[in-house]
Formats: sequence, structure tokens, C-alpha cells
Amino acid sequence: MKFNIRGENIEVTNAIREYVEKKISKLERYFDNPPTSDVHVNLSVYNDEQRIEVTIPMTNLLLRAEVQHIDLYAAVDSAVDKLERQIRKHKTKINRKFRQNGAPKHAFAELEKEAQQAVEEPENQIELVRTKRFNLKPMDSEEAILQMDMLGHSFFVFTNDDSGETNVVYKRRDGKYGLIEPYV
Repeated sequence: MKFNIRGENIEVTNAIREYVEKKISKLERYFDNPPTSDVHVNLSVYNDEQRIEVTIPMTNLLLRAEVQHIDLYAAVDSAVDKLERQIRKHKTKINRKFRQNGAPKHAFAELEKEAQQAVEEPENQIELVRTKRFNLKPMDSEEAILQMDMLGHSFFVFTNDDSGETNVVYKRRDGKYGLIEPYV
């Protein structure tokens, strides 16, 4: 893993850099092939509160953790714990699903990219500023919610493996989840 460690209102010393790299490098044991992606770490201090954001974008998975704590080293430990839980939970879910379908035991599912975004101009003309294309992998709504949470998004588009239809899960303001299915 290649580390990109930045500090806001804090100087990233060699001791901090080494501690962060040592702790996050322990996540490599969960993968058959160590990830070659960049690890983005943002350290910041606001009002005596230490904050760490860790993002590990990989080919088929985006791992992200954000922790606030009084102690920077405790925040790093908590962030690594969160990332470990995400990896274990995801691998367990995927392995269970592939065992049911008879696929290889150690397969990793692909995560989808965020959906298209359109921005309305003041003149009431709609200008499409970004287009994204991605494969919709068949999954159930529970797995789609897990992947949406790991990405940190408020919605997630997927193909329902039961019906074969395109569905959307979303996070509601009350903290619960919703499912949008096409009306036939």
C-alpha cells in the first residue's frame, strides 16, 4: 500500500506517520493479494478533538472510516478497527452468498459506483455535468445497504437477484432504509 497522509492544523511527524502506516498495513492480512491502491489519510485537529479519515479505494471495494477522539493514537486504532470490521463483514457476507451459489470460496464482490448526477442551472436548463456507467451486480437489498453504507452514500442502485429488476435502496431521514422497486 502507498500512503498519502495529510494533516490539517497538525504537523504529521515521522512518529505519527510510522504509527499510521504500521496500523493500516495490518489490514493486508485480509487479502490474498495485498492492495496496490493509495491509502488516503487525513488527520485534523479542531477544538482539542483529533479526527482521522481513512479511505482505501480498491478495484472492487471502497473502505472508509472516520473517527473523532481526544487522543490521536486512539483515533487511529479505532479507525483501523472500523476498517477491519468492514472487511470481515463484507468477506463473510460475500463468501456465504458465493457458497450458496457454488462459486469459489474466497471471491470478493464488486462495489458499484455512485449514480449519475445532474445539476439544474439558474435558467431552468438542465445541464448534464457527469455521466457514470457501471455494471449492476445481482444482489439482495441487505447486501446493497451494506455496500451503500461502506461507500458513505445516501442511495445505491443495484439489480435485485430475486426479481432481476433494477432497484434503489436509500437512507431515510429517520435513519432507517427504503427500497424503490419498479411498478409493473
